[in-house]
Amino acid sequence: MNRFEQLVKDIKNVLGPSSGLTSDDVDVEDLTHIMERYISDEKEWSKYAMADASMAYTRNLVDEGNGKANLLVLVWTPGKASPIHDHGNAHCLMKILRGDLTETRYDFPDGNKEKPMEVKSETVHKENAVAYMADELGLHRMSNQGSDFAVSLHLYTPPNVAKYGCNIFNHETGKMTHVAKTCLFSKYGQRVED
Repeated sequence: MNRFEQLVKDIKNVLGPSSGLTSDDVDVEDLTHIMERYISDEKEWSKYAMADASMAYTRNLVDEGNGKANLLVLVWTPGKASPIHDHGNAHCLMKILRGDLTETRYDFPDGNKEKPMEVKSETVHKENAVAYMADELGLHRMSNQGSDFAVSLHLYTPPNVAKYGCNIFNHETGKMTHVAKTCLFSKYGQRVED
């Protein structure tokens, strides 16, 4: 078992039979430390890192844990970004496996007023950094401002976005649109056919 496989196993063990990060028996700091201890080695996770330059990013399923979490490798195309989005009332721990990703955070739009979304903060997450995001912290957009593909590992719990979708927000107006389902590019290292 390589160190990435051990990381996946350790995350599953910490989550155990719980319902995820918000459960009383799960310590978010434990999960954060487990992810921080792992030093990225591309040879160990490359089979999950399937890219498609025609897309802003790909979502590659590594593990479904106890059925109440998803562990995904996301591969980010250079110069591309996600839409501004929420997390469907789920929590996300993210580790940068290769390159740098820029996280831009926003507050939720103010009622039904159409106006440009205001940047709350912007952070560049470097390789091996770990970050946490949840709806109570606001909305965010992730972008790869580098010249090569970037790769990140995401733990979503509960896997609400995979089941029910999420909301994306127009940068210019703040208008919310529900995206019913997010698609996987691959599962367990195998390409998912359209």
